Amino acid sequence: LSLSLPAAAAALAALAALLLVLICTIAHITAKKMPTLHRHEEEKFFINEEGRKEPVPSIHDPPTRELSVVVPSYNEEDRLPLMMDEALDYLEKRQKRDPSFTYEVIVVNDGSKDQTTKVAMKYCKKYGSDKVRVLSLVKNRGKGGAVRMGVFSSRGKKILMADADGATKFADIEKVEEGLKNLQPWPNQMAISCGSRAHLEKDSIAKRSYFRTLLMYGFHFLVWFLCVKEIRDTQCGFKLLTREAALRTFSTLHIERWAFDVELLYIAQCLKIPIAEIAVNWTEIEGSKLVPFWSWLQMGKDLLFIRLRYMTGAWQLETRKCN
Repeated sequence: LSLSLPAAAAALAALAALLLVLICTIAHITAKKMPTLHRHEEEKFFINEEGRKEPVPSIHDPPTRELSVVVPSYNEEDRLPLMMDEALDYLEKRQKRDPSFTYEVIVVNDGSKDQTTKVAMKYCKKYGSDKVRVLSLVKNRGKGGAVRMGVFSSRGKKILMADADGATKFADIEKVEEGLKNLQPWPNQMAISCGSRAHLEKDSIAKRSYFRTLLMYGFHFLVWFLCVKEIRDTQCGFKLLTREAALRTFSTLHIERWAFDVELLYIAQCLKIPIAEIAVNWTEIEGSKLVPFWSWLQMGKDLLFIRLRYMTGAWQLETRKCN
């Protein structure tokens, strides 16, 4: 038996090495080059409050607003109003206190099948298209793809990603702004401040099933082991980026679905962009689009492939321009 153990261990090691080579090969061969950044003709315009088409600006243009808020929305007719009411109430009051503060909210309708565009256009008509813009995508691109199209159409010096469900208290933008400020001096004007729910983890575990808790810990471990070691909560949809950091990271991004946050932070980590993680208030809102088991399985696969595809050179840290 003592003689067979080394042989068995060697066989297992060889099998594991072979499996790793096979997975690396599959990851490399199946890697698609970056998703197209081409806009459909209908996506090159937004509709103003008078119903006329106006061309979307480009992130490559000089900024003309202090803040852009990008809200990816897929079938969000029910949850969007609460988020927009809270956000615009805060932004309007802040502008009254400080007239030099300028903003825009870009609602990106990601190929919704409900009345998301109609709901968002009510805010455009109420506040004007200089403050609220609705960008409708011809087909669903995924949350990451929707955020990217909004980012590439923004005018802000700083760009905030905010979920349509309003789970994060919008006034907490001041906390993430402070986190961004504390990272100065920003190398090449690039920095990112991430809202985080990590401080709420103990309370959330008490409300979850053992299975969901196990999935959560497994996902966190994979994120830490494979991709991002500095940030405990990569998935909070409340992230503030300088315009330069948004341009550099989103123009490199490959993943357009749920794991895009991880790739975004992995890219930032590789480029040595400073990142802050800031605790924010967060409430679980009903209506999540995530299907617990299958979504986590897909994200687990994406995490593995993020690491392997960059490691094998299938993906490169290159910058592209949206047309």
